[in-house]
Amino acid sequence: MRPGTLLRLGLAGSRLDTVRVGLTALSTALATLAVLAAANVVAIGPLTLHGVGSNEWAEQYSNALLREPGLRPGVVLTLLLLTIPVFALAGQCARLGAPARDRRLAAIRLAGATPAQTVAVAAAETGVADLAGWLAGLAALLAGRDLLGHPDAEGRLPLPTDVRPPAWLLVLAVVAVPALAALAAAVAMRRVTVGPLGVVRRARRTTGPRPWPGLLVPAGMAAFAVGGAVPRLWVLLLAGAAATGLGIVLGTGWLTHVCGRVLQRRARRASTTLAAARLVSDPWSGSRTLAVLLICVLFGAGAAGVRAYLLAEVSLRQEADPFYARTMDLIDAAILVAVALTAIAMIVVVAEGVASRRREYAALVATGVPRATLAGSILWQTLLPAVPAILLAVLAGLGLSRTLGTRATVDTSGSYTCVSDTPQTQVCRPTTTPVRSVPVPIPWPELARDAAAGVGAVLVTTGAGLLLLRRSVDVEELRAA
Repeated sequence: MRPGTLLRLGLAGSRLDTVRVGLTALSTALATLAVLAAANVVAIGPLTLHGVGSNEWAEQYSNALLREPGLRPGVVLTLLLLTIPVFALAGQCARLGAPARDRRLAAIRLAGATPAQTVAVAAAETGVADLAGWLAGLAALLAGRDLLGHPDAEGRLPLPTDVRPPAWLLVLAVVAVPALAALAAAVAMRRVTVGPLGVVRRARRTTGPRPWPGLLVPAGMAAFAVGGAVPRLWVLLLAGAAATGLGIVLGTGWLTHVCGRVLQRRARRASTTLAAARLVSDPWSGSRTLAVLLICVLFGAGAAGVRAYLLAEVSLRQEADPFYARTMDLIDAAILVAVALTAIAMIVVVAEGVASRRREYAALVATGVPRATLAGSILWQTLLPAVPAILLAVLAGLGLSRTLGTRATVDTSGSYTCVSDTPQTQVCRPTTTPVRSVPVPIPWPELARDAAAGVGAVLVTTGAGLLLLRRSVDVEELRAA
């Protein structure tokens, strides 16, 4: 198949297909801005991490978060955290209009395309949308540099427009990410059979999920603890956090299956019986829908624990302005924005799920099942696995932060305490307690806030799905193709 033909078929489709490509490109453009902005902050100069690095301040900036080398790692981390829900939104938007796209792929297959060519068409759509998004994000960044690159009255810049990320990084971002997105789309369709009569997704397994992925949680915590104790092994910090998040996401499938089995034995109403059957038949739906939300809650709880540790150290040093604590507010804001973006992505998933099962819901209504019963079943099957999974993410995030230490310790040896009535009679003596420590409190209010934000996001998405349910249970949907 020629590249031009492949591109034309990949971008063909209805208005809904155009909306899907546009939303995917928009999401990728937002992620581009975050990644390149983080690279721009890194280009200012060496960062201070674990006390290692340059302590030279960048006095040419008006923002203290950019001037202080110890605060710039928090800015970079915040920008990178924002890419997680944005990429999730792109992935969820790719599922918009999936039934219509499946029929279009089947028509291409019927016209004589091979299965490999059909997969290439689907991958081309994702790759082109991501390429357009990355180019738009790069253009927006370059335009923003020209608009915001003017110094203030004191000659200081509001943003790091005087430095640029390395050229190789820009080329890598623009070329590699769309290619990886297209490859991921092709891999995702490896268990999909596109035939002339439709698209069939082969079942991955016949038995329920296993609890073994949950072992990644304690293993990740152990790696995180080692990385926190040894500054040179900072890679273990990233690996430990990633393993913990992966364990929670993959373990949600087993948790959903267990909740469904328990609900099956305890169900006494039609709504709970329908919800239990759905949870048992498709336990991985919870992990697919809640994956990014659980990661956001995990990071939020971990950030709350780190904040409590920093504030405990500050109280020992009797400092008014902690070195890293000011960036924690920025990280908290980024996590709340991430939860909001994740909620939007989940609304897309729930809406698509209701639309794809509209004939099933219409058939239940036609047989006499009340609409209120269907609404109750959707509420049960959404909240039942979500609440324990969110609580597990909160506890895991707290556990990660507690591996750094449950007591804050400050070595004040070599310092002096001066007491005097007048400057002429000032007497300074060595500190009597050179090593001081206090227990790090558990940040219950912040943890409750993160858990409430997660459950609230689930409730909002479920409510959006219930609004679409009324239109999807019309008996005329039984005639839909």
